[in-house]
Amino acid sequence: MALVLFLFRLTLVLSWIVLGLLTELLIFPLLSRTRRRAVVSGWSGCLLALCGVRVRVQGAPVLQGAVLWVANHVSWVDVFVLNHVRTTSFVAKSDIRRWPVIGLLVAWAGTLFIDRRHRQAVREAGRQITACFQQGDVVGLFPEGTTTDGLDILPFHVGLFEAAVQAAVPVQPVALRFLQRGRRAPELAFVGDQTLAGNLWFLLSARGVVVECEFLPPIAPAAGLDRSQLAHRAHAAVRRAVTGAAH
Repeated sequence: MALVLFLFRLTLVLSWIVLGLLTELLIFPLLSRTRRRAVVSGWSGCLLALCGVRVRVQGAPVLQGAVLWVANHVSWVDVFVLNHVRTTSFVAKSDIRRWPVIGLLVAWAGTLFIDRRHRQAVREAGRQITACFQQGDVVGLFPEGTTTDGLDILPFHVGLFEAAVQAAVPVQPVALRFLQRGRRAPELAFVGDQTLAGNLWFLLSARGVVVECEFLPPIAPAAGLDRSQLAHRAHAAVRRAVTGAAH
């Protein structure tokens, strides 16, 4: 039965991806920026549903104006979970652009790619983030720099927090928790040496998958924190929610 479910969902997901890419190519040039963002948000929600993933939003996400969402990173699904709540411009490592199919999708979703091998990468990403803030957008950041099994989090890289400090925008920590049938499910994480195909098998053949997306209280720009202090406070908030939640 798992194989049948996997093949059924995979067929639907691939069809939806093709439709999304055709939409980007043929329809997006005709739409306003607001309409495009609405399409991306709605498309992301449908993708998750076709994957068998239910999103449970907790807390109060900032839905208006510029904000930096800072989340732990578990899977390629994370991008679409946050996009489903509010269309988000993400900052991600450049390696993701080369992932089969998923790389195209996250690029379509408005991802800002950063190549940490280059000295000026963080500075250039900071300029792009500032431009997003100036348009009143939300920027999504996974400051661990890689994925984990979702049961704990890694230290945060602090460099890109500087853009939020300079632009005086709030930083909202976000905790992502992956569950299956009510229990934490680290096997759903896209981590380590696992291939994308292997991760898709686990995800698309699973039942009862829920991603809890908990929006924690925003850290106001008036707090007077520098980027290291801001990263430390956001890290502490996300880590408490990821490791200490009783679900």
